[in-house]
Amino acid sequence: MGNPRTGSHRFDVSDRGSASGAPSAAPPEGAAADADAPEAESAPNPADAPDAAAPEQQSSNWRTGYGDVMRIGEFRALWSAHALSMTGNYLLNIAVSVLVYQQTRSALAAGLTMALTFLPQIIGGPLLSGLADLFPRRRVIVVSDLVRAALVLCIGIPGLPLWAIWTLLFCSILPMIPFGAARAALMSEIVQGERYVAGSAIIGMTAQAGTLLGLVLGGAVVTLIGPHSAVMYNALTFVVSAGIICLGVRSRPAPAREGAERPRLWELTSGGFRLVFGDPRLRTLGMLAWLAGFYVIPYGLANPLAADLGAGAAAAGLIMAGPSLGAVLGGFVLTRLINPDTRMRLLGPMAVMASLPLVAWALQPPLWLMVALLVAVGMAGAYQFVANAAFVLCVPPEGRGLAFGLVAAGLQAVQGIGIGVGSLMAEIADPYVVIAAAGVLGTAGAVALGLPWSRLSGGTIELMHRPRPTG
Repeated sequence: MGNPRTGSHRFDVSDRGSASGAPSAAPPEGAAADADAPEAESAPNPADAPDAAAPEQQSSNWRTGYGDVMRIGEFRALWSAHALSMTGNYLLNIAVSVLVYQQTRSALAAGLTMALTFLPQIIGGPLLSGLADLFPRRRVIVVSDLVRAALVLCIGIPGLPLWAIWTLLFCSILPMIPFGAARAALMSEIVQGERYVAGSAIIGMTAQAGTLLGLVLGGAVVTLIGPHSAVMYNALTFVVSAGIICLGVRSRPAPAREGAERPRLWELTSGGFRLVFGDPRLRTLGMLAWLAGFYVIPYGLANPLAADLGAGAAAAGLIMAGPSLGAVLGGFVLTRLINPDTRMRLLGPMAVMASLPLVAWALQPPLWLMVALLVAVGMAGAYQFVANAAFVLCVPPEGRGLAFGLVAAGLQAVQGIGIGVGSLMAEIADPYVVIAAAGVLGTAGAVALGLPWSRLSGGTIELMHRPRPTG
């Protein structure tokens, strides 16, 4: 198998065997973390025993995946740390935007502050994601949380000029990139097969539920204690998150690599681009994820839509909350009621259904129908949970952090671009027409990607069921 960091050889997903990184065919955690020490499989950590279940058993017990994964202590630690970091992130965004508005009394400055939160992952994602494949992933998560805590604490210092707040905010979001890449890669070492799908769904639904709670509670917290105090207390969430990872997740070595020499970060990044875009499955899965840039547009136009309906902020909140509510419902149904093979085949049709309801905006629907359609969009958009698991299934273990980070950075980029372009077009055209056009383009893109995926899904399902070699 080639080295993704130097690009000396191209990864071949179809011929990798157990080295393919397929969670269902992965060795126990210790071996996954250190491919040069296969004998570690003979002495597993008792606390990790549930993770060593055979792929066939995991597949046959897919209906119990939620309960199985929540019984694994290391997953609970990862999940709790993720939930805390997400909570801290929502509170930070709201508190800093209020802080900037109170200091400048400028709606433009407050809006630019929110827009600034997209830039770090777009700019730093392709480079910083590679840290998750260079260093032990638990260490990457802990250091990322602690660095972020220190930067966020500085934002809360009273009297800072606007340029300093923006600089610190930008820098405080950068550690999210290696944090997210390392968390996703580490989770694939802790849970495999159907448990990974269930764990990914739990974390995804937690993020969506956190969005809903953040919209409701974030403003109340800032109002109660003030933006400066909210920012400073927010720093504690990242410290607690780091502590949970230290206490709840065991240490693993850095991902195994060919050769003794550690690759340079830019070599790793260029190899990651070749890995993702050189493999048909990874390329198709990544582009299916990026279709979110189309169906996120109603979120950015929630306020103009509410104003056109003669409604207020509550209506805008309902429009924003619709997709998140749908994602929670859809994720639960998809991962609890539909078997794994069928889910994999449904990626293309569900991607189509995630954009198709937006075409109905051409008829200028009333508020209740708008929200219902957006819930449907969110339910179909739950295909992202399965696409995430399928992507990890096809990525070699030592390249997972970077590959995941590259696609995640692209996802942030297309969402930001989608909202920006949609808002710009709504200045010169009817918002209803803009959203309907996004629905048409998103549906066409989903059809174009769904056709090749219908051919590629069979090989991915076969990879999912490939038995793990013994010895």
